[in-house]
Amino acid sequence: MAFLVQLGKSRGTVAAAAARERKPRHGAKAAVTRSPAKPELGRRQLAGRLLLAACLLAPVLCICAARLLSPLPSRVSSGDGVYLAEEKHVSSEDAEAGAGALNSFHQGIVDGHGPPGPISPVPARFGADLVRISPELDTEVKNNNDNNRTVLTNRSGIEGKTISSAKSGSPPEKSSMDFQQSVTDIEVPKPMSKIYCDDKSKDEGFPYARPIICQMSGDVRVSPGSSSVSITMSMQQGVEERRVRPYARHDDSLLPLVTEVDIRASASENDTPKCSISHDVPAVIFSIGGYTGNFFHDMSDVLIPLYLTTFRFKGRVKFFITNYKQWWIQKYKPMLRRLSHYDIIDFDSNKDVHCFEQVMVGLFRDRDLILQPHPTRNPKGYSMLDFTRFLRHSYGLKRARPLVLGEEPSKKPRMLIISRRGTRKLLNLRQVAAISRALGFEVTVSEARGNLKRFAAMVNSCDVLLAVHGAGLTNQIFLPTQAVVIQIVPWGKMDWMATNFYGEPARGMNLRYLEYHISEQESSLAQRYPRDHMVFKDPMAIHGQGWNALADIFMTQDVKLNLRRFRPTLLQALDLLQL
Repeated sequence: MAFLVQLGKSRGTVAAAAARERKPRHGAKAAVTRSPAKPELGRRQLAGRLLLAACLLAPVLCICAARLLSPLPSRVSSGDGVYLAEEKHVSSEDAEAGAGALNSFHQGIVDGHGPPGPISPVPARFGADLVRISPELDTEVKNNNDNNRTVLTNRSGIEGKTISSAKSGSPPEKSSMDFQQSVTDIEVPKPMSKIYCDDKSKDEGFPYARPIICQMSGDVRVSPGSSSVSITMSMQQGVEERRVRPYARHDDSLLPLVTEVDIRASASENDTPKCSISHDVPAVIFSIGGYTGNFFHDMSDVLIPLYLTTFRFKGRVKFFITNYKQWWIQKYKPMLRRLSHYDIIDFDSNKDVHCFEQVMVGLFRDRDLILQPHPTRNPKGYSMLDFTRFLRHSYGLKRARPLVLGEEPSKKPRMLIISRRGTRKLLNLRQVAAISRALGFEVTVSEARGNLKRFAAMVNSCDVLLAVHGAGLTNQIFLPTQAVVIQIVPWGKMDWMATNFYGEPARGMNLRYLEYHISEQESSLAQRYPRDHMVFKDPMAIHGQGWNALADIFMTQDVKLNLRRFRPTLLQALDLLQL
């Protein structure tokens, strides 16, 4: 440095001597007259020397400053986008504050969409630590000074993927991509598998035990080809293989009519079938075998339990159906489509292995055509009023209330009489329709067959529904609220069946319910049995012989109404419509 300054001074001295020795040329007098005075010349020479010295000193000063600052932390470890300041302690409070500043960045990377917007600059005191305790990942960073590694662990104590530094000083622009890769590679532990089967659900005072229903969560695999459902879980839980008939009625007569589903538990994934299709929604497996094909059983054994079980999923659930019948699916398609937004899977013929995180085998049920609040079966508190609203929406039914007499003077209340072709026919149907018209009803007679949507619209358009005890009365579910239901109860102490199968459900749907119990003379049994037979003297003895005896005798009778005796019931229906 001194040498450079001295060199500058020497050059200046030599130049001055040469100027003094140079002889003036011709006309030098004029030149001398224009030259500056000696003091001014000295100042200019001094300024030039200082400028030269400054130019020479600037690079040297920069180098010195860089050396003086070199002990400060400057190296970074960026192998996988993790930047940590060396030899600098970061407190937990500072770390959390730094993570908060990078919160939006982390969320964008984890979701795979990149940063959602401008990223706030990282405070200098945090170095460039992009990972330190992220609320979204719930992770902590451990720094190993020996090999410069960063290990992500979750707070449950399960160690995640190790992130190693490849080379210090990797370009920062690569960090976002590397960090995304590191987060993607973190192994998230699977939730513990669970299974619960409710096989002790009795209903005091009701003769039918509720069916078994099994609920599974975790690693669950549905294999229709082997009629099985497998769940991977610890064998310490003592889960045994079991067979379930996924039909919402428990009845020994159902054994040959409903396909069984095996539920198997395995300790390892290697012991379960390999997934061919994975699903991100729950699955429900149920049967449409059993007594389906009868409208009462279609509703009480399948559709109402299916509503109770799956309506809470709001369409995000997949159905596997055993004893598959395409005509049945087509008949109830409006309801099924609203309960599930996905294609129905035929459990009897599908060969794939479907993987789920939640599977139910069987359906919850209450009593026949009845829904009541229950902590496990019905925690949402769905009612039959909710179900009838669901039906009106599914089939596009417009009327929510019946005609009120006097509201429209020129309009008569409409009555639908459901006729039957088989047993329990109304033998004097024409006369019953005639007296009903005479009292002021607009009467329609129809059998509950054909297109369900069309028949549902017909029922919904009426104010009164009249039918002999049987499945046709199930159509009361399509009536507007506060409409009137008249059930003609056959002979043979059928009170319990009439009330529990149709009377109580009607009240649960907020319908006005009437019963008409026929006499011995109004039953066709009077032509088949003498008056001193137990059919008339002790009907409960027939009940005691079981369902077959009951079905062969009381369920096969026809009815011929005594019009004079029946007339007050019709008048009572008119009175109910005036309220």
